[in-house]
Amino acid sequence: MVNRQIIDDRDTSLSVEDFAALRENLHEQRLFRQEQLLQLSAAALRADAFLDRQAASQTEVRVKLAASARMVLADVEAALKRMDECRYGGCHLCRRPIARERLLIVPQARYCTRCQQVREAGR
Repeated sequence: MVNRQIIDDRDTSLSVEDFAALRENLHEQRLFRQEQLLQLSAAALRADAFLDRQAASQTEVRVKLAASARMVLADVEAALKRMDECRYGGCHLCRRPIARERLLIVPQARYCTRCQQVREAGR
């Protein structure tokens, strides 16, 4: 497992094709989250018509889903902005490149694996 981490940390270079695929992935994620927020808003309007116990419960779930979707959408848009500004792929904490494999899995990642683990451990 340790060897895998060392290999992942060294493989940080993104090819032109990787970069294009990541940009396309981020655009798709942005469209998905925007559509999700529209659907959640429409469902909330329909639920306002009848407020009973079940509708209140569903409203709470929709509010949490919408908050999550807005958070992911903000991360995706921030990643696209970093791409446009040629700052994409660097860790916001240690400033080292984020592993290619990590970016292919989580293209909106702001932190390398090590810094992400430190942040999560600090919560």
